[in-house]
Amino acid sequence: MKVRYFADTDTLQIEFRDVPVAETRDLDENTLVDLDKKGNILAITIGHASTRTDAPAFSYEQIRERGAA
Repeated sequence: MKVRYFADTDTLQIEFRDVPVAETRDLDENTLVDLDKKGNILAITIGHASTRTDAPAFSYEQIRERGAA
C-alpha cells in the first residue's frame, strides 16, 4: 500500500494494490476510485486534499491481535 500527497496539485492518492486498472469511477467531482477487472478497489484519488482531509499530515498504525507474535 502506498499513500502519496502531491503538493503541487493538492492531490492525495491512496494505492491499495499495484495491478492494472480496468475502470475509474467518479465518486464526486474531486474523488476518483480505480477498480480492477473484478471490481476490487485499487486506489482512491482525492482532489483539494488539504481542505478535504488532514493531508499532508499522515500516520500509520498496525494493530495486532492480542497474543499475536
